Amino acid sequence: MAEGRQKTRILIADQQPIFRQGIRSSLNQIGDIDICGEVGTGDELMSAINNLFPDVILLDINLSSGDGSDLAKAVKQQLPSVAVILLSPKPNDDELFQAIKSRVAGYLKRDVSSEELVTTIRRAASGEHPINDTLFAQPKVAAQVLQQFQDFSWGKGVESFVSPLTPRETEILSYMAKGYLNKQIADTLFISEQTIKNHITSILRKLDANART
Repeated sequence: MAEGRQKTRILIADQQPIFRQGIRSSLNQIGDIDICGEVGTGDELMSAINNLFPDVILLDINLSSGDGSDLAKAVKQQLPSVAVILLSPKPNDDELFQAIKSRVAGYLKRDVSSEELVTTIRRAASGEHPINDTLFAQPKVAAQVLQQFQDFSWGKGVESFVSPLTPRETEILSYMAKGYLNKQIADTLFISEQTIKNHITSILRKLDANART
């Protein structure tokens, strides 16, 4: 949240007016949240972010004709400070992987509970990436992330591979791909769970950096 601002500014980007109205009605009851606007198309979204400067965008993954993750990338390029939370009617591993590569803050079911939505908004507004927690629960996606780094290292020269994984990061990602939980990895490696989370944040930042080279 911007300095001096008491409420988190939310922009709702969804193609269905009834859904936008429902979200607005739910969030209007929350004292530290301010709905600064709503849009129904990708073009409207790109225009609105320059005028409204939201802290968090609730983005329908099907808003654009292409991949919603690509639209999220475009939003982040235009307004790097904004946190994007993708809303999907049918969350799946492939969508999650693309969302992770887009560096969105969150990835939630479209019919998420008000409580979980508000919690995710607050965490995203404070600079956290709740999507990292989702990754821990999806070994297949962790394996895809690991494979992506292997593809970077095998398919690109050293000069263009700007952010390789450290041995520890590779180790943690490998355990995640095997289905280990956060605490299990921490116990196995004799490090704290917070250290594990810090490594995951670093891994995903590197994934984004390499994807843009």
